[in-house]
Formats: sequence, C-alpha cells, structure tokens
Amino acid sequence: MDNRFATAFVIACVLSLISTIYMAASIGTDFWYEYRSPVQENSSDLNKSIWEDFISDETDEKTYNDALFRYNGNVGLWRRCITIPKNTHWYAPPERTESFDVVTKCMSFTLTEQFMLKYVDPGNHNSGIDLLRTYLWRCQFLLPFVSLGLMCFGALIGLCACICRSLYPTIATGILHLLAGLCTLGSVSCYVAGIELLHQKLQLPEKVTGEFGWSFCLACVSAPLQFMASALFIWAAHTNRKEYTLMKAYRVA
Repeated sequence: MDNRFATAFVIACVLSLISTIYMAASIGTDFWYEYRSPVQENSSDLNKSIWEDFISDETDEKTYNDALFRYNGNVGLWRRCITIPKNTHWYAPPERTESFDVVTKCMSFTLTEQFMLKYVDPGNHNSGIDLLRTYLWRCQFLLPFVSLGLMCFGALIGLCACICRSLYPTIATGILHLLAGLCTLGSVSCYVAGIELLHQKLQLPEKVTGEFGWSFCLACVSAPLQFMASALFIWAAHTNRKEYTLMKAYRVA
C-alpha cells in the first residue's frame, strides 16, 4: 500500500469519525436556537396558562413560540425547552430577590408536529398553508438523519476498503461523505431560512434576543469536515490507482 494512500486514508477516517460525533451530538441536543429574555419572576395566572399550553399535546406553532420568547427558550430538532421559576406561587408573587431557583422544562416534538403544516399566519389554520416554511421545517428535521446514515454507511464501506485494500470501496466512501456533507449543509441552510421566515411572521418581543446555539454550530462544523474527508478518500483512491497502474506497467516492462 502506497504511503500517500495510507496517510490520506487515515486522516480521512479521523475526520469522518469527528464529523460523525459532531453530527450525532448536534442531533441529540436541544441548542440549535436560543432566546434570551428578561427573567419572568412573577407567577401570574397568565404565566401559568402559557406554561400549560407549552406542554400541551395540542399546542400550535404560535403558542409554543410565544413561550419560547418569554422564558429563555431553546429549540432542538427533537425538543423545545423553557426556563421557569422552580417555586411557583400562582396567586401571590414571591418576593423579588437578586437570584432565585429556576428549572428547565422540555417538551418533545411529536412525529405529527415534525411533519405538521405551517401556516401563513402562525397558529391560524384559516390563513392558508405556507409551503416554503413547511418544506424547510421538514428538511431541517430529515436531512441530519440522512447525513448521519450516509456517514455510518460510508464508515462500513471504508472498513471494507481498509481490509480489502480495494479501490472502489474507497471511492464509494468518498462519494457517500460528499453526499452527507451536502445533506448537512442543506439542513443548516434550511434551518437558518426557517428561523428567519418565522421571525418575519412572529416578531420578537421587546428586550428579547435570539441566537444560534452550540448544537447548530456543531452541525455547521460537521459539514466541512465531511467534505474534507470526502476529498481525501477520493484523492487516496486516485493516488492508489495511479500507483497500481505504474507498478503494473513496470512489471510488464
């Protein structure tokens, strides 16, 4: 086996492993987008109603986003979470202190919610279907899993290439990582576009800010790692093929 092939193959495998870990961590965590809002210390009936609506199975897009805006929410591909005071007093607000205990409550998106229709006016089913936001929402959920699946399948083929020292499994591994990188890039792009369109429909309240979280950043980092791994796998296969051709010509001569 040519030294250049071996070196490129090893580096590509390391990059593939790192990108797979990053992608898996990104999918499994809840910090794709985070909101920063003033602390809601009072425990009014309004706040109680918002919290109960947030964890309801029948909540709509506007309802749970209002809660995310008000209660330092964060959103992942699987779950949405808000941070609320730990000790709630619905009829008598607690005395204001410099700090108080808070607890994070999360609600998983059901499979129905992952494929639910988005409306022109969020929460209003009579306003018409917003096809663009609907497809962006579905793609941002599905593409990361496709990417992770392609990388895992590519790792199995790469193992075959390492054992058999064959050209074609290495090329196939490179192509699969290229497709995985495109899927990850597509997922990140869909997520950014979806967030921007949502904020055009639902304006953030005063003093509330939003930013992309570290789970989103992991997905962003994973994409170029997948592209680099793909390039190295394909280059290694090309180098090995060229070396094999030269060796064969030398033996014939």
